[in-house]
Amino acid sequence: MTIRVLLVDDQTLIRAGFRVLIDSAPDMEVVGEAASGGEAIDLARRCRCDVILMDIRMPGIDGLAATRAITADESLAGVRILILTTFEIDEYVFQALRAGASGFLGKSVEPAELLAAIRQVERGDALLSPKATRSLIEHFLDQPEPGPGIAPERVSALTAREREVVGLVAEGLSNDEIAERLVVAPLTVKTHANRAMVKLGARDRAQLVVMAYQTGLARPRVPPLRAGPVAEGR
Repeated sequence: MTIRVLLVDDQTLIRAGFRVLIDSAPDMEVVGEAASGGEAIDLARRCRCDVILMDIRMPGIDGLAATRAITADESLAGVRILILTTFEIDEYVFQALRAGASGFLGKSVEPAELLAAIRQVERGDALLSPKATRSLIEHFLDQPEPGPGIAPERVSALTAREREVVGLVAEGLSNDEIAERLVVAPLTVKTHANRAMVKLGARDRAQLVVMAYQTGLARPRVPPLRAGPVAEGR
């Protein structure tokens, strides 16, 4: 299956570079380009893309507002948004994930890593750069936000193992890393994480991370920076 990608960035040269890279992959194709958040919303509804590469700072409707509009549209429920920006600061990370983005990467990412990130996000898994993960956790350390209105019975419906897995997902660990720590199979970890997402009403692992901190299922703890993408759902 070919992954259909929509490029959203106000700089023509950046979009052109991404298009060449993505179209070179045998399992991907660029199906549209937008220079603003408003254009992105319109194209997302018309081109039926799978993944949107979304910049944050753009004229008019910015990437965060566009992300909120797209993720709120029930007809676009299957569309995943990967924020790609030069500004990996805590408030942007937090707002992007709250808006419904499935991933957050800096534009300095290597080409192979970007292609892998698109595939990962298309599968419904969350992806954050190490710097973005650290920023997210620091946000909850410095300025905790109120819960997102999750009914207490949803949280209480989680099993002890599901709570444990959610906490480790919130630390930025991959399924393989969680499996190694809990001495279980990676597929078992993914099953627990998926069940937790259903019970909490999270659209993907990125939203699950936010919910984990907001409901107290995870406690903020700043991790050391690591060399590669985190929170992947292999």
